[in-house]
Amino acid sequence: MEAAEAAGEDTDGTAGERRQLINVGYRLLGSLAEAEDAVQEAYARWYALPPRRREEIASPGAWLTTVTGRICLDLLGSARARRERYVGAWLPDPLPGRAEWGGGHEGDPADQLVLDESVTMAFLVVLESMTPAERVAFVLHDVFRYPFAEIAAVVGRTPAACKQLAASGRRRVREARRPATATGQAEAVRQVKEAWETKDIAALVGLLDPAAVMTADGGGAAGAAPHPIEGGAAVARYLVAVADRAPGLELLERSVNGLPGLVARRAGAVLTVAAFEVAEGRVTRIWVVRNPEKLRPWEREG
Repeated sequence: MEAAEAAGEDTDGTAGERRQLINVGYRLLGSLAEAEDAVQEAYARWYALPPRRREEIASPGAWLTTVTGRICLDLLGSARARRERYVGAWLPDPLPGRAEWGGGHEGDPADQLVLDESVTMAFLVVLESMTPAERVAFVLHDVFRYPFAEIAAVVGRTPAACKQLAASGRRRVREARRPATATGQAEAVRQVKEAWETKDIAALVGLLDPAAVMTADGGGAAGAAPHPIEGGAAVARYLVAVADRAPGLELLERSVNGLPGLVARRAGAVLTVAAFEVAEGRVTRIWVVRNPEKLRPWEREG
């Protein structure tokens, strides 16, 4: 990498692409750390090009997007094997809202992310069900509106094949998820918080859909249910049991991946982040992330 770039100077106008690349990488990988690594690698490859070759590239942003997409595609191809070795369920990294950036620093990957419907936990979990090629084609086209001719250069298939891949991904999304809405969710999450704090099992059962499912991600580094808990009554009992075992736990209403969620803290340290899916006023899904590696964007200073 050239000295000017190492010093943080934007000598060729590519530094402004970082925000877009981080947004693409996170949606493709579901991991903030991996997205940052992919973007860093793309920039490293850019600055490894001879200066004359860089000057010949008409759109550095398009070049960086293509390379970042290819890196993400390779990572997705190996992710399934890695996640088979992962302890318990694997969930995407939870993202704080702007008010929770607190402990971050300028330039942190989390601070680059646009929080919209395409980063809700429900959406990202559906993306996990896609093949790597489907995910790349769908995200680049349907979320970021890249033309299939450009996506073809990322995936290594024809534009027509990429169109089919995106259509397949679109069907998965349509079949698996409900539209996200913050309006009714805020009230539902607030009521869950109150019932959880008072250990009111009956109230929790009333707030949860009878077929509600809770999935927890501890990654072997924090205690978490090893398998999804199914059924509103079972989820309610589990939540109350957690409260019994964790005196001094503070529950806070916070934005999680752009929608109302809950954060559990003890002595100022974030231990758990919970994302919710709500339908017709009742909670249908809860995703609980406890892996400390995935909670770093939630750290606060002081």
